[in-house]
Parts: sequence; structure tokens; C-alpha cells
Amino acid sequence: MKKLFLTAILCLWTYAAFAADTIKIGLLAPITGAYASEGQGMKQVLELLTADVNAKGGIQGKQVTLITEDDGSDPRTAALAANKLISQGVVAVIGTYGSSVTEPTQGILDESGIVQIANGATAIRLTEKGLKMFFRTCPRDDEQAKVAAATIAKLGYKKIAILHDNSTYAKGLAEETRGLLQKQPGAQIVFFDALTPGENDYNTILTKVKQAQPQVVFFTGYYKEAGLLLRQKKEMGFNVPFIGGDATNNTDVVKIAGVPAAAGFYFISAPLPQDLPTAKAFIDQFKKKYGAEPNSIYPVLAGDGFNVVVAALKGTKGGNSAQVGAYLHNTLKDFQGLTGKISFNAKGDRVGEVYKAYKVDAKGSFIMQ
Repeated sequence: MKKLFLTAILCLWTYAAFAADTIKIGLLAPITGAYASEGQGMKQVLELLTADVNAKGGIQGKQVTLITEDDGSDPRTAALAANKLISQGVVAVIGTYGSSVTEPTQGILDESGIVQIANGATAIRLTEKGLKMFFRTCPRDDEQAKVAAATIAKLGYKKIAILHDNSTYAKGLAEETRGLLQKQPGAQIVFFDALTPGENDYNTILTKVKQAQPQVVFFTGYYKEAGLLLRQKKEMGFNVPFIGGDATNNTDVVKIAGVPAAAGFYFISAPLPQDLPTAKAFIDQFKKKYGAEPNSIYPVLAGDGFNVVVAALKGTKGGNSAQVGAYLHNTLKDFQGLTGKISFNAKGDRVGEVYKAYKVDAKGSFIMQ
């Protein structure tokens, strides 16, 4: 009994010593659920970056531990996952993907004084709340709407249908883009409505869109629905061109639609990994470990969130979350991230223009326009 007691005490001392020498960074991501491919990519990117930081000696002599919690692509699950990360003593949280899932985690993390850096939550209102600990490496939907409206104008379309899915992100982007298009001479919004995400048959809504006789359809929802819409509109002989928002930027959109149906599809996005000279070395490293490039830009934007947290921890000599937040607001300027230079404004938004227009070619590849 005495030996067992001494062994237990020794284990506790060892654990305490290990914990004291570890800096914990949380990842909040959809490892399961509707957008699991995004979450799994986020996890892969952060595991690779964590290993690299630790191989170079860590931060102030301490190793970095990545703690991942699955939000299941669900707002309620995300709130529970955020609380789990807080209870485990993380200094910052990276994620999550999707504005509707991110929103319920914001207040929880901010009230606990934990820095959060979202990678795919682009809804405008997320940074209009005055939360001091919330940041994002992705741009906002008002910036995306400007590029979407400009792209539609450049392509010469005047009769426009806008289709969203009623989510925080999709509806916000749809409304923002509609407002900009209505200011363009001759532009007409001939259809504005929502579909129900997660369904397998969109022929009814496609028929309604077709009856409005648009010259182009701007879809602001996610890649799974986009793939189905592209496939089903081709099957019904509805040949109007489609443009998607940045949530359609995922290689699965081509897999779901099929290459013939996806060819010619435009979407608005932050630059893809293959178009980022600053990310080349990292993408090569990622391909060597996992056998392929990240399936979208969002895992790479999560990597940028991790990298700026590491920069802040080094800049504050292993400081706490409050010091990390202050560093990101006041000291971090033009940090060279994987997706370009990163600075944050007082709201926590990324500074600068990021969005580009892409087109799917006849081989199913994404080509910057």
C-alpha cells in the first residue's frame, strides 16, 4: 500500500510538472457532422504546425499541446465543446468553421477571457458585438459581397437570382450582395429566397428559380447543397450559370456535382493554397505527410490562426490569454501568414482585401480569374 501511495504521488508530481511545461491551444472544429471534411482538414493542419513548433523547441522552453474538441457542425454541441476547452486550460481557441456554429461560442470564450480566432465564420455581425477576445483570419461578408457584385457586373449579368439557406452566414451574404447589386444601373433581382439545407432533392426550388428567368444565380450556401444544385440543374436542362459564395469552396462540390455539371461554376473565395506563394513550403510539407493538398482554404486559415497565436505567445514570452489578445490587437502588424499578411483591427477583423473570383474548368480544377 505504501509503495502504491508513493507511486501515485510520483505520478501526480510528474503530471503537474508536465502540465506546467505545456502550453495548451484548443481547436474547435467539425470533426463529425455535415462539414467534417473541413474539420478534419483543420485538425491535420494544426497537428502539423504543432509538431513543427515543438520540434524547434516549443515556446519559452515549453511544448505546445493541441486539444481538439468536436463541434459536430452544430451550435449547441459547439457551446459545450467551448466549455470543455476552457475547463482544460487552453490559452486560445482556433475555430470554428461556419458563422452559425461559431456564434454561440463567442460569448462563452470571451467571458472566460480566452482568445478565439475563427477561420471560416465570415458573418458581419460576429465582430460588431464589441468582443475583445474574438478575432478571425477569414474576411467578412461585406468584403465578399463587394467582390461578388463586381464579378456579376463584370460578367455582364443584369437579371439575377439570389438563393441562400437561411443560415447566419448565407442569409447575411445574400442580403449584403442584394443591396450592392440594387445600386448597379440596370440590375434586377428577379428571385430572392431560401432552400432547406440537408435535403437530397432541390428540383422544386430550381423550378421556381428557372421560372424567374435569371441570367445568373448567386448561391450563398454551402458546398454540399451547391454540388447537388449544380448536378440537378444540369439533369433538368436548366443551363443558367451559377456563382457561389466562399462556403462552396471545397473540392467536394465537384465530387457531388460531377465534373460536367460543375464546369463553368464560379465562386468567391480567399485565395486557394495553390495560388499562395507564401504557403508553398507548408503545402509541400502537408502533401508529404497526408498525400494530398488541403481540400479547401479553411484549414489553411485555421493554420494562420494558430501561427498568430504562437507569434503572440513568443512576443509576450509565454503570456496568458489576456496578453495574447492585447498583442494581437496592438502589436501584431503585417504578420506573414500562410494566406498573406495578417493584421487585425479594433473589432478583431482581418485588415485588407483578400477575396478573389474562381472558376471551375473542364477538368474540375479551381482556376483563379
